[in-house]
Amino acid sequence: MNTAPVPQPDRLYDLLPAIYRQRGAEQGYPLRALLQVVAEQVDLLEADIARLYDDWFIETCADWVVPYIGELLGYRAAPRGGPADNPALEGILTPRRAVAHVIRTRRAKGTLAVLEMLARDVAGWPAHAVEAFRLLAVTQALNHLQPGRGRSVDVRDGDALDCLGGPADRLAHTVDVRRIASAHGRGFHNIPSVAVFVWRLRAFPVTMAPASCYEEVGPNLFHFSVLGNDTQLFTPPSPSASAPPQPIRRRALAQGLHDGFRIWVGMPRQPVRPEQLVAADLSDWSYRPLPGQVAVDPVLGRIAFPPGPGRRQPVWVSYHYGFPAPIGGGEYPRALAQPNPHRVYRVGEGQVHARIGDALALWQAEAPTHGVIELTDSGVYVEPVQVELARDQTLQLRAASGARPVIRILDWQTSLPDSLTVHGAPGARFTLDGVLVTGRSMQIGGALAAVTIRHATLVPGWGLHCDCEARRPGEPSLELLNAPDCLTIEHSILGIIQANRDEVALEPATIRISDSIVDATGAEHIAIGAPEHLCAHVDLTIVRSTVFGRVQVHALVLGENTIFHGAVMACRRQRGCVRFSYVPAGSRTPRRYACQPDLVLQAVDERYATGALSAQERDALRARERTRVVPQFDSVHYGSPTYCRLAADCAQEIAAGADDDAEMGVYHDLFEAQRLAGLRTSLDENTPAGMDAGIVFTS
Repeated sequence: MNTAPVPQPDRLYDLLPAIYRQRGAEQGYPLRALLQVVAEQVDLLEADIARLYDDWFIETCADWVVPYIGELLGYRAAPRGGPADNPALEGILTPRRAVAHVIRTRRAKGTLAVLEMLARDVAGWPAHAVEAFRLLAVTQALNHLQPGRGRSVDVRDGDALDCLGGPADRLAHTVDVRRIASAHGRGFHNIPSVAVFVWRLRAFPVTMAPASCYEEVGPNLFHFSVLGNDTQLFTPPSPSASAPPQPIRRRALAQGLHDGFRIWVGMPRQPVRPEQLVAADLSDWSYRPLPGQVAVDPVLGRIAFPPGPGRRQPVWVSYHYGFPAPIGGGEYPRALAQPNPHRVYRVGEGQVHARIGDALALWQAEAPTHGVIELTDSGVYVEPVQVELARDQTLQLRAASGARPVIRILDWQTSLPDSLTVHGAPGARFTLDGVLVTGRSMQIGGALAAVTIRHATLVPGWGLHCDCEARRPGEPSLELLNAPDCLTIEHSILGIIQANRDEVALEPATIRISDSIVDATGAEHIAIGAPEHLCAHVDLTIVRSTVFGRVQVHALVLGENTIFHGAVMACRRQRGCVRFSYVPAGSRTPRRYACQPDLVLQAVDERYATGALSAQERDALRARERTRVVPQFDSVHYGSPTYCRLAADCAQEIAAGADDDAEMGVYHDLFEAQRLAGLRTSLDENTPAGMDAGIVFTS
């Protein structure tokens, strides 16, 4: 790739005769200043000309050139449904990798390997293609045995039964004549069927974190998750993306496949050796390992040590968990930003400060204008956290990039409720970045000007039971006490937001939520509102988010590409709008555009207006359509791998109902609808003649 030329502001001025430069120096260099402006534009022009050569090649060209190169090669992109000025969407519709491999895929057209490569190049999903006819039950000739075909079921072969119906299935099946690509009733085991199994879940690491002791049953029992909930362990992602991250099975662990996690015990930490690990079903905690063994259930994320006296040694774990996208905090890389100059106070193992309170005390003593308290590890900090900001002072409480620290708030005070408390004078600003808060809520008061919560998790319901049910449903995760004037939430997971604000003395606060989940843990609870008031005194802007529970605000300035899973009440409906969102029946909102179920009900009314339906048929069809487009989720419990992800049978009006034909809700920016459409288009072009390829989601 060509490098940009070094700027030379006096390049044109140096070409002038010396007499003109001397006269210019006598007059204060006016000609030099003019030519420096001209030289700057010349540098830009030369850089653009140099860039034109790079645009000839797919590896070095600019992003906007990729579709044009693809069109020259005859690459069939997915149909465009959204605006043309979205670079992220353009990269999904015409992937650079797919265009670079278009010649290679045409040469290998008709092979299983090219179908798997297309899934990675076009959709970005790891895949495994399987020819269904190889798994059909047939009568084999003795003089032409085919041991690679599916065989009869051996009920004693637990590993084969464990893989039944998945990409590793090796058992024989009877024929199913339905098409594998059918949108109505999918079949699989047929002669022309080719199944492309794809993995959508990503594996995120947790490194050297404390395990959660399950003392309710015994002191020798632990959960991998620090929240004490069951969590499926995943294999780590392959650096080459050839092996997809997938759930670890108990039988796979028994066969020695245990590279996805590690366990340490004691001080100093002593690793549990692989030969000590025993795969077990710990669903009822009844299994007891022998002395010298450690039982692990990778499906539930549980650990059992041999029975004996109460354990006094701590346990640490490293593992991978599955989740659809990098939100809510985690060890994924993220950009860090802070004003300059600033003072950083690092907290963690091997750092100057071992506790957050120590760093806060030093920060308050030094009182810098801009401070950053950075947690450098994925440990658990069990301590009260109280922040007091002076006028125009800013503070970030954040995790280092690549760390996921947990702040656990306990019952420290006898006569007062406990919380992570932030107070500030006018003009003060606070940021919570990359941190998981559990045990209690976060309380914001004083006269703070702005608070930002990004890539963080305020656990809904304060904590989790083993089955991922909330420990304290209905309790708020974030309490606003007349402050701040502006709250910004980005890429985060929160529970209930309660805004207590003086409607007489103060203007409505501004709350902006994007790419986040607000989970009230129940449809009967208020997700965003004010206790004992009809509406919270806030102006809400929410985009690309999912809300479980009711929303009651002063004004809904903008609701876009959002799923409201509970009724919405905006007291001031003359201001704002809601567009390309799901809004349940009974909601009172500002004007709506292209929302559901409004569109499907409008279509029914249009049919009734033409006389195609009677009044009774219209009412029945309206009820069915309203029920059909209710968003369906794989899971609505925080802590599960498929939390808040739309189910496969969710209505297409929701799965592709955003303004750019992506899905509504928090996972909008995954553009799964466009990825799926592009992959189907490529499969149709490269499937072997006479075969029928279908996409099967395994995670």
